[in-house]
Amino acid sequence: MLTLATSYSWHRPLMLTVYLCVLFLAASVVGLTLDDRLINGEAAWLKPAKFSVSIIIYNATIAWLLSLLSRMRRTGWWLGTVIAAMSAAEMVLIITQVLRGEMSHFNNATPLDAAVYAVMGSMITVLWVATFVLGVILLFQRIRERSTTWAIRIGMAIALLGMAVGPLMTAPTPAQVEEFADGSPDVIGAHTVGLADGGPGLPLVGWSTVGGDLRVGHFIGIHGLQAMILLALVLVALAARYPRLNDDATRRRLVAVAGLSYTGLTVLTVWQALRGQPVVAPDSLTLGVAGALALLTALGLAWALRTPSDRGGFGPPPADDLATRSEIGAELASGSKIIADERGEDQGACAGSRSGGCIASGKPEEDEECVSSSTYTTSSTRAGTSTRP
Repeated sequence: MLTLATSYSWHRPLMLTVYLCVLFLAASVVGLTLDDRLINGEAAWLKPAKFSVSIIIYNATIAWLLSLLSRMRRTGWWLGTVIAAMSAAEMVLIITQVLRGEMSHFNNATPLDAAVYAVMGSMITVLWVATFVLGVILLFQRIRERSTTWAIRIGMAIALLGMAVGPLMTAPTPAQVEEFADGSPDVIGAHTVGLADGGPGLPLVGWSTVGGDLRVGHFIGIHGLQAMILLALVLVALAARYPRLNDDATRRRLVAVAGLSYTGLTVLTVWQALRGQPVVAPDSLTLGVAGALALLTALGLAWALRTPSDRGGFGPPPADDLATRSEIGAELASGSKIIADERGEDQGACAGSRSGGCIASGKPEEDEECVSSSTYTTSSTRAGTSTRP
């Protein structure tokens, strides 16, 4: 049973960051209730609340993965410590800016604000590199079942892709580029495409409902790691109820299809945002691509769930057939050994009678005859009697 003590032992620095973010989340909820200030059109405490939840989920997942490493555990520990330090420091800076009533991201209004934003950008880069190195380490590890191992590998790749969306937000918008002619703008970068940040958004997440929003693909991608791991664990749990899922190869195929589909969803939402299109108002082109992705996913799932009979006899035999063939082969080998042993005993018995100058005739029946130049000896090897004329 999972307990706080068990989770804390996974990786202490990461789990301490998780506990710290739980406190930040509680403070943010109180702030959302009591503080009615707006920062860039959003409730002041909404950003720290969202980041707290994201870091809690992400760091707890990384801590669990590090506890399962069988090699390079020390390197993994240091990578986890770097991720913990960077995420905790980012949360401290976000909270600091909220208390000051200033934006934490894209803020270039004062030297202090610009420094805070630059430091946050550097820390996120370090976090991405640490996650990338950890992903490389996981490529050479076997964790639990093969299907789970591949879910982790694919999930790490999707998470890195989602993080890589962040730099797209740091580029100045066309309006900000024009402001550079009159001096440095107060804001550099945006998560909204086609409009300025701070417009109408979805409840809780705040994603723009009137323009493209890169935060959608950023969020979906980062948490692809948790989605893939959860899928693998659910498939293992369902194997007891659905026999077809007992085969780990089937689960691996399902994981592969889901991973490709999830990657496609991440890319689709980023592409939609870059076209300045709200996530809640896709055009016909976006819907067409989404429909094609859904169709390919359905075909992939049908392929993943195929049975040997569906393949028309092609492909590798199922595990049960292999086990049965192995048993049959073992029985045949055992029978051959018994026959060989019996022949060896018979030949040995006949060879023992050569002291009288006899030569075995080689008949495998009960009576074997030995012939010599002066004496004829007939022995019955099974009865153990001999007759001499």
